Amino acid sequence: MEKNSKTQNKIVQTYAQDMAKVIENDKSGLVKKIIHKEQEHEIEKSNASPESKKNKFFMLIGLLFISIGLATLFFFFLKKNTNTVPVEQQFVPIIFNDQSAFLEIAAFNKDQIAQTVLNEVSNTKVKTGGVEGIYLTENKKIIGLRRFIALIKSSFLPSDNTLFVNDNFLLGVVNSETKDFFIILKGRSTADIFDSLSAWENKMFLDLRGFFGVDISSTTNYLLTKNFEDGIVENKNARILYDNNNKIVMMYILADDNSIIITNTQNAAEEIMLRLASSRVKQ
Repeated sequence: MEKNSKTQNKIVQTYAQDMAKVIENDKSGLVKKIIHKEQEHEIEKSNASPESKKNKFFMLIGLLFISIGLATLFFFFLKKNTNTVPVEQQFVPIIFNDQSAFLEIAAFNKDQIAQTVLNEVSNTKVKTGGVEGIYLTENKKIIGLRRFIALIKSSFLPSDNTLFVNDNFLLGVVNSETKDFFIILKGRSTADIFDSLSAWENKMFLDLRGFFGVDISSTTNYLLTKNFEDGIVENKNARILYDNNNKIVMMYILADDNSIIITNTQNAAEEIMLRLASSRVKQ
């Protein structure tokens, strides 16, 4: 009985020792598995990390594109600030011109400006029946009506508001039977400019005579004080300055609702009015 008991105890002890060894061996394997998993996790983490070579490459590429973008934006911004020039006011032709002339008058006085324009009128090569537009410039910039008035020291005082009297005006020549000088003024309506023109009548001949080639002499000085008269030109109301032979020296015509023509012949007035009407139709 005692012998059987010892045998059983020995079997139990051997089994327990074997189990301990198995557990110990299994534990060792489990630890290895845990370590292996942890190593794999670290590798994945390392690959996903910004520290990885692959991610470093993509990060460098991304930073490169961002730098290029910022450099491009900075370049265009700097270029805009350094190279942009003010846009000059554009003078759209009031009427169709067969040809145009641009006359530089920087530093010219009134008489020099008038003579320069008169020379262009006399020497124009525009076809018969044609119109040449004449634009005065200072340093290659077209001057407007108010600057023109200041340069010739005119007493004409249009409204300072360009909505009432436009700064866009036109000098020119009509080549008909003679080469006739003209000026076109534009306003919101003729009522906005008529009072200023009426007030200008006493000095209009004095201010503009040089452009029409009229010299002051003992035989013409009476024109300085002669009054303009009411008249009709091409069925339009006009104010006309006649000489003693009843020849038109100068006149201004209310050509349409917002256009005034200053000239000295009916032929020129007719051609300009036809072109004004044509311009309105095209608009």
